[in-house]
Amino acid sequence: MKAQQIVLASRPEGLPTAAHFKQNSVELPAIQAGQFLVKNLWMSVDPYMRGRMIDRKSYIAPFVIGEALEGGAIGEVIESQHPDFPVGSKVSSMLGWRSHYISDGSDHTVLPNIPLSESHFLGVLGMPGMTAWTGLTRIAELKAGETLFVSAASGAVGSVACQLGKLMGATVVASVGSDEKAAHLNALGIDKVINYKTCDDISAALGQAAPQGIDVYFENVGGEHLTAALDNMNDHGRIAVCGMISQYNDTAPTPGPSNLANIIIKKLKIEGFIVFEHWDHYGEYAQQMGQWLATGQVQAEQTIYQGLDNAPSAFIGLFEGKNKGKMVVKLTD
Repeated sequence: MKAQQIVLASRPEGLPTAAHFKQNSVELPAIQAGQFLVKNLWMSVDPYMRGRMIDRKSYIAPFVIGEALEGGAIGEVIESQHPDFPVGSKVSSMLGWRSHYISDGSDHTVLPNIPLSESHFLGVLGMPGMTAWTGLTRIAELKAGETLFVSAASGAVGSVACQLGKLMGATVVASVGSDEKAAHLNALGIDKVINYKTCDDISAALGQAAPQGIDVYFENVGGEHLTAALDNMNDHGRIAVCGMISQYNDTAPTPGPSNLANIIIKKLKIEGFIVFEHWDHYGEYAQQMGQWLATGQVQAEQTIYQGLDNAPSAFIGLFEGKNKGKMVVKLTD
């Protein structure tokens, strides 16, 4: 059978465009003993994928021009000669950006049977949700009564971080890029929400939103947001750095904040982290998050694009602020 896939056509400089992607088809052979055939149902697009489009050494290998892109996906086994992956099993993998593929089960997990859309295993029950939980609990060690600031707060990671911050007893201040996104977070009970696109000075706006100062900053953006956080951090504050999306499409190095001396003056702790290094705690997280979702204490929002053809548009939309919550692509009708 033929499988459709999206490949990297060329390496972008600046914001990717449709021209940097190409769709082609490949012929899949018959499965052999110990293998199974998967039809992908959902795939994820995430900001970190932009870094993999650059040919450089990093914590994960860059994409190869002309080869299928990779990323989180949820699929269904439709043919099998593997005893652990019978037909009908729903599986998670990192083999997104394609319609079908053959596997021997390496790096695949059979999903539990839960009354939620399987797509949530790409978001609140997957890598983004786990990132938010890890940053708050294991990196920043957020405590009840503290003040948390979250940038990119309506995105896949930020929206979960905001809600977890409230569950952990913190006052939560969030930054988003539209009034619509701000209204949504207000409806979730977030204490203060800043629309950074309509304020003249992010640092001053943050100071007004949190006159008591910031104890923990969950960093998703970098740039002016990091500068504002450093201005408003309390002594012994902690900054968990999981992303800097404002810089991912820069064509020249971004100047660093001019107030880095605050790290010393305020005795701050700043730590970057990659969530996969903490994956041995996923079972603990999934159990807690499953309970929070079941009781309605956490709301899981998704922005859904339809069809593999639209996967590049969904990815580009991440950098244009088109997503609320997790951006996913549904690959089936």
